[in-house]
Amino acid sequence: MELKELEEKINKIEKRNKRVELDKAWETSWTRKICIIILTYIVVITYSYIIRNFDNILLSSLVPVIGFTLSTLSLKYIRKIWEKKIQ
Repeated sequence: MELKELEEKINKIEKRNKRVELDKAWETSWTRKICIIILTYIVVITYSYIIRNFDNILLSSLVPVIGFTLSTLSLKYIRKIWEKKIQ
């Protein structure tokens, strides 16, 4: 293997390691946890208000699913802001 190929492989590994470290930092960050809590709470309140006249276990069971899905989808934007501040 040539020296140039080894340097390229090392650069790729270093980039991957930085990405993995950033992912781990995001997964354990308080910013992420607090955002999930707040967004899930807002979804639960909104959804409960909408279905308050229904007594259906299937509708009630959607609350955690909708809350989690919406919070994870919207966290992409929050993560971008967080990454800019952390770097």
